[in-house]
Amino acid sequence: MSQSKVTVIGGGLAGTEAAWQIAQAGVAVTLYEMRPIRTSPAHHTEELAELVCSNSFGAKNSDRAAGLLHEELRRLGSQVITMADRHAVPAGGALAVDRAVFSSELTRALASHPLVEFKRTEITEIPQEGIVVLTTGPLTSPSLAQNLQQFTGMEYMSFFDAASPIIVGESIDRERAFLASRYDKGEAAYLNCPLNKEQYLQFQQALCQAEQAELKDFERESAKFFEGCLPIEELAQRGEDTMRYGPLKPVGLFDTRLGDFRDPENRGKRPYAVVQLRQEDKAGQLWNMVGFQTNLRWSEQKRVFRLIPGLEQAEFVRMGVMHRNTFINSPQLLEPTLQFKHQQNVLAAGQLVGTEGYTAAVAGGWLAGTNAARLALGQRPLAIPETTMMGALFEFISSASAKHFQPMPPNFGIIPPLATKVKNKQERYGQYRDRSLADLTNWTATLSPEVMVLG
Repeated sequence: MSQSKVTVIGGGLAGTEAAWQIAQAGVAVTLYEMRPIRTSPAHHTEELAELVCSNSFGAKNSDRAAGLLHEELRRLGSQVITMADRHAVPAGGALAVDRAVFSSELTRALASHPLVEFKRTEITEIPQEGIVVLTTGPLTSPSLAQNLQQFTGMEYMSFFDAASPIIVGESIDRERAFLASRYDKGEAAYLNCPLNKEQYLQFQQALCQAEQAELKDFERESAKFFEGCLPIEELAQRGEDTMRYGPLKPVGLFDTRLGDFRDPENRGKRPYAVVQLRQEDKAGQLWNMVGFQTNLRWSEQKRVFRLIPGLEQAEFVRMGVMHRNTFINSPQLLEPTLQFKHQQNVLAAGQLVGTEGYTAAVAGGWLAGTNAARLALGQRPLAIPETTMMGALFEFISSASAKHFQPMPPNFGIIPPLATKVKNKQERYGQYRDRSLADLTNWTATLSPEVMVLG
């Protein structure tokens, strides 16, 4: 067992995964989390790996980008994905978790690990000695952010992100809302609130006229929105039909209580738009408004969202919030191993490095933690094959255009093309998956058991 100690700063998904992998490799690690000593605008608990926006890790199927990343992480022994599988809740084709139990169990596991020292205190400077993993995420505290700016010698880029409201299930009118998944794929796991054209236009107008909350510490005109997570009111402002081609898309959704959607006489019964609610906990007591990230004032959220059929009496247990996301210019700063180019004993992972999504944060935590442990053990850091989703993601953030760098979620567009062009998208994605998992298997086979960091 190595006597070298590694420091992990930040107890989100990336930091939790990183600390676990370091400890499992036989290396002592100190994990710092500033909550509750210092709170953030988005967090509501003191638990590690708190899911602040949604309880979904994305699509489960391995021929989807998120699902492929899940499977890669399972094969690499990810503790976070293991816990997500253990505490999954019904969500159609998505991997969603009971977020309270999920975070609590991860906190308990880390706190009880004999090689993990868990400290709740704010770190304001990057330690100048030892091996350090930065996983402070998009809400890095101002003091540490300033120190990180000095460390990198460059300015930050920031954008705004927003979280959806959560509603008590019993307050949803089940006479209006119906259970279904789009195109009946998977189990009927979503509650769907249908709107006719008149209701939709009224709702869209109300969103456009609703009062937004003040953005603290930032000017509205300087905010950059991540296109994959736009506030619902921003979508409403972009045009009458924008929401109907986005989160309120009605395609593939029909209330079977009205009959068979294929029957010609039922064509007029198809909804003009649909608001979907995703189960938040195993008991189905809480439901998340899918795609309803928002910066509206809380009183306005209640007023406007209760215009949605089925939500007239909605009881909100958490309102939507908007917060700052900060990320570094990774193409200039990081290697594909997630080491800083100018100081390779310091690594970073999570949204701080410009990856988007929960699963991507976990993947970064796995790699940064694995490589931190390897450095402590005197071993060469690893770079994952870029034909895998993990490898492609970290290759992208370390080699993209630094001038126009923006956060990137897992997607098949960043994976190297196949040797033979495949026109059919689903078939192409399947071949990406097969190649990825085969290459991952071959890659891990080249690593001896002594140097693999498995959970």
